[in-house]
Amino acid sequence: MSIRRERSILEEDLAKEIIAMECEALDRWGKGDPWGFTEISTAEVTYYDPYTERRLDGLEALRQFYASIEGKIRIERYEMINPRVQIHGDTAVLTFNLIDYVPASGGLTREVHWNSTEVYSRNNGEWKIVHTHWSYIKPKLQD
Repeated sequence: MSIRRERSILEEDLAKEIIAMECEALDRWGKGDPWGFTEISTAEVTYYDPYTERRLDGLEALRQFYASIEGKIRIERYEMINPRVQIHGDTAVLTFNLIDYVPASGGLTREVHWNSTEVYSRNNGEWKIVHTHWSYIKPKLQD
């Protein structure tokens, strides 16, 4: 087997591993448990989302933010769309779109569409998130 082919297989395996880590954290998130994300984040993690006024710096700031929403999020299911992992040495960038299916009044379900970027770094053989960025997908304009 060529070195290029071996590298490609290793990168595919790593991409699957990183996507699986993200999905495990998303599964917990949808049940109101945000702590899966803190478990796979570094101490110096940075974080953006539409509900933070500024960038959060560090795991302690992220924990404080998550404590304020623990148990308040309910997602029936989600779809991770077109995940892509780009690997550059000890850094891996995971980008994907996400559709959350959220319970709404009257037994209905509401869709929430996201763009996501997660930057992972390998330290001592362990991959962890060093930066997270969530944003809403621009809504389609009405004709």
